[in-house]
Amino acid sequence: LEFKATARRNKLLGLWAANLLGIHGAEAEAYAKTVVKADFEKPGDQDVVDKLMADFKEKGVDMSDHRLRKHMSELMHAAIEQIKAEA
Repeated sequence: LEFKATARRNKLLGLWAANLLGIHGAEAEAYAKTVVKADFEKPGDQDVVDKLMADFKEKGVDMSDHRLRKHMSELMHAAIEQIKAEA
């Protein structure tokens, strides 16, 4: 369940980030997949945080590490609820 919830959270996070980056439609879905894949680089969430912070910086999106991690936590709760609802 934890793996599934983390992958779902990362997809939701990727879609949220895509919107902030001005990416929409099919490109947003593709971007979200790159966020999910980034999580496989090393254990923990730091690889995802690093990817998103770099992308935000590149596009001039004002984002703090604290705000990003807070949103990640909120999306983890949403992902768990979605998975439970599907079961």
